[in-house]
Amino acid sequence: MTAAEKLPIPSELPSTSMVAAPGKTLIERLRMLRKMVATEGYAILHAAGELSSNAVEAAEMTAKCEGCVVVTGVGKAGIIGQKLVATLASTGTPAHFLHPSEAVHGDLGRVREKDLVWAISNSGCSEEVVRIAPHLRENSAGLIAITATTDNPLAAVSDCVVAFGKHLEACPNGLAPTSSTAVMMAVGDGIAMLSSQLRRFTPQDFARFHPGGALGQKLADVDQMMRRLDACRMAQSDISVREAMVRTSKNGRRTGAVMLVTPEGQLDGIFTDSDLARLLETRNDIALDQPISDRMTRQPVTAISGTLLQDAIATMSRRHLSELPVVDRNNRPLGLLDITDVAAMLGEHEEPSILKFKT
Repeated sequence: MTAAEKLPIPSELPSTSMVAAPGKTLIERLRMLRKMVATEGYAILHAAGELSSNAVEAAEMTAKCEGCVVVTGVGKAGIIGQKLVATLASTGTPAHFLHPSEAVHGDLGRVREKDLVWAISNSGCSEEVVRIAPHLRENSAGLIAITATTDNPLAAVSDCVVAFGKHLEACPNGLAPTSSTAVMMAVGDGIAMLSSQLRRFTPQDFARFHPGGALGQKLADVDQMMRRLDACRMAQSDISVREAMVRTSKNGRRTGAVMLVTPEGQLDGIFTDSDLARLLETRNDIALDQPISDRMTRQPVTAISGTLLQDAIATMSRRHLSELPVVDRNNRPLGLLDITDVAAMLGEHEEPSILKFKT
């Protein structure tokens, strides 16, 4: 498609209350598809502008909750509710979903007095939700209604009502929940995110709930990825290059650097395999029997224990480093982050070309 064929999003979307012909050409069908996606986008933007202080109150109630956030809803709202449970749980707020139909058959016992309830319903008239709402409010720390308006049965029995407004559905028939469900999710996510900020939820906290996959690994700290001292090469900085190489020789896979320490055990410098290769390439054999302190890199770049892995990787990329010593607050080595381990971790998730390392 050429630039001239790019279709602008109209400032005002026509009604979709009548079935529209799908169009015969690619451009006509693309125009219709864009219009439907734009309809949902406009709905979210409009809802954002309509949110009141009640939404902030809902986030504050959520942040102060001493129990779990119990989310309930039926139909499409229930599906959105289950997604919001995942959002809450992954950002530091314990949460679970309560199906309204199951609630009246014994599952109301899941709600405790310290729990907070989110009840989600576009109309606020869903029979199953309205039926259990008084019980939920009575047996919990509070009931928050997330609904289109403040004038409905669910809102009437709630402690806090977050109204997101009525919106034109993206469905050409004007029937299938599309814009309304998009708004529900966006508003619920917004409340959950503000709540996590009020709880002072940090990237380190996020990492604890996401230990799997590339995201979890990047959000881990260097201590979890570094090679421990027993797998590293370390020697005193007052011995020769040759002696350091012999003393730190290890079977199998080894790190590409020797960490040199003072007699007090503090990191004094680093000597890499590349440094050794340069001595051999220049036929500077005499240097092999000279103090390694003359050839090592003094005051090397390090990562303090507890540093986020993603920050350490950024440092390695920016400084073109293949090895990054991990030290404690007293500059004592704890381990070494090696490029081969980083590359293995990134593996299929990132292009190797974006990481430039010293060779």
